[in-house]
Amino acid sequence: MNWFLSLYRSAMVKKTAMAISGLMLFGFVAGHMVGNLKVFQGAEKFNRYAEWLREIGMPMLPHGGLLWIARIGLLTAIIVHIVSAVQLVRMARRARPVSYRRRDRVQLDYAARTMRWGGLIIFLYVIYHLLHLTWGSAHSDFVYGDVYHNVVSAFQNPFITGIYVIANLMLGVHLYHGLWSMFQTLGWNHPRYNPWRRSFATLFALGVTLGFIAVPVAVLTGVVS
Repeated sequence: MNWFLSLYRSAMVKKTAMAISGLMLFGFVAGHMVGNLKVFQGAEKFNRYAEWLREIGMPMLPHGGLLWIARIGLLTAIIVHIVSAVQLVRMARRARPVSYRRRDRVQLDYAARTMRWGGLIIFLYVIYHLLHLTWGSAHSDFVYGDVYHNVVSAFQNPFITGIYVIANLMLGVHLYHGLWSMFQTLGWNHPRYNPWRRSFATLFALGVTLGFIAVPVAVLTGVVS
């Protein structure tokens, strides 16, 4: 038991837990973004896609069963990711109770300096997103089963569109720095490959961000109606 507790308290184990849970979340946001783009194919195909997500695994699983399993897995990954991040921050503060007076602004770039607050804001945004477009309790014109209608009616409001755009810009920054850190934590760190790591992190974060932003902007501008 003592060896297990010592292992659990290790910073490397916490970083690895953050990296693995982050990898699961990266896969989810990429798949979710691609699915959202089906809104450009029209109401029928978009609603059919949403229903297909609930039918996966049937009849072995009940309607929506696999979707709930995926949600529980993602929730677990989010909890592991947040708890590991908080514990690492506390460990860093205990190891360095007095902050450095000067910081290297080249390495401590904008993404790194906003990682903590960005993560909290993204977490709050995810809760709002679930209440808004999944459960409908934060949507004044929510129609269960008509996902296309819910999306279009929601993003006709410039204020709500602005919230989603800002939140997804912060998500992009978080994804970029998270991918870069994940590669380093998992040992994929070598001067020869670092430019490829940075390019991949940049393109992935940019692609996901633009994909998510495209939907609310398209609705607001009338491209999707």
